[in-house]
Amino acid sequence: MARSASKVPVKAAREAAEAATPAPQAQSSGLQLWRPFESLRREVDRLFEDFGRDFWRPAFGRPLIDIEPFMRREMPWMSAPAVDIAEKEAAYEVTAEIPGMDEKDIEVTVADNALTVKGQKQEDKEEKKKDYHLRERRFGSFERRFRLPDDVDTERIEASFAKGVLRVTLPKKAGTRRSGKQIKVKAG
Repeated sequence: MARSASKVPVKAAREAAEAATPAPQAQSSGLQLWRPFESLRREVDRLFEDFGRDFWRPAFGRPLIDIEPFMRREMPWMSAPAVDIAEKEAAYEVTAEIPGMDEKDIEVTVADNALTVKGQKQEDKEEKKKDYHLRERRFGSFERRFRLPDDVDTERIEASFAKGVLRVTLPKKAGTRRSGKQIKVKAG
């Protein structure tokens, strides 16, 4: 089947754009030349305002505030934890904030020159009262993987967990500590 190609005449498109845009009025200010960009900016602003209004519109006739407490409870383990990585003289240190979990829920492994931190939490809650019965189940997991530098001694890696913070210490191999020298900055 043969494809048909059509060219858009550039001159006609340019003329159409000029016809749609009002001519700048003669004024002493050179800012009038930017009028087409101002109308474009206003149009983009209007689109974002419309998006914002529709985004918060209630779903299924219920206001968003009704479901918000449930979402907030699940969020700590729904996404990957925030991580800080620091290099010290003798070791690297990985610190991850993992609120709402216990050390039994966390697994730290080293394989293929990579450090992997996994977490999994399952919660089952049941309430029985005279006039209602409630049962909730939640499950969440995460996994983060970090490539190890060549100078890490994988046999001496240690991990500790306290108050919702995981700290993994990655000692450097003996003899690979970087020596540094401060360079004096001269004027001129």
